[in-house]
Amino acid sequence: MAITQERKNELIAEYKTHDTDTGSPEVQIAVLTEQITNLNDHLRTHKKDHHSRRGLLKMVGKRRNLLNYLRNNDITRYRELINKLGLRR
Repeated sequence: MAITQERKNELIAEYKTHDTDTGSPEVQIAVLTEQITNLNDHLRTHKKDHHSRRGLLKMVGKRRNLLNYLRNNDITRYRELINKLGLRR
């Protein structure tokens, strides 16, 4: 269910805005998107896992807030990230 440290480091390397970046909205949204995708796959097989479903809803809400923050502060970075991650098809 959880993403591995190697995968998380790959995501950070791909979406970072500068060399020591680990906490920019882009990185946080990319990591949350990966976790959400993995949790969706888990919930497809374990339909009655309500504890994980609640965690999924919390992650989706957190990603939504980060996306709103990025959209309000820098619309070009927001649009690039949306296209890169494949959200809002």
